[in-house]
Amino acid sequence: MRAHIRRGLRVAIVQKADQETGALTEGVVRDILTNSPEHPRGIKVRLESGEVGRVRRILSR
Repeated sequence: MRAHIRRGLRVAIVQKADQETGALTEGVVRDILTNSPEHPRGIKVRLESGEVGRVRRILSR
């Protein structure tokens, strides 16, 4: 749910290239790219490292 995600939050995302394997990438949210309040595959974000993917887990609040 988009309401639970904000800039500066530490999350684990799955990048498009890793969708088949489910490999997660950890980082800090820089931008929230999904505009709708919910998305069936997860909210898309850009990390401070520049990587883009869909949030699978929130690691810290």
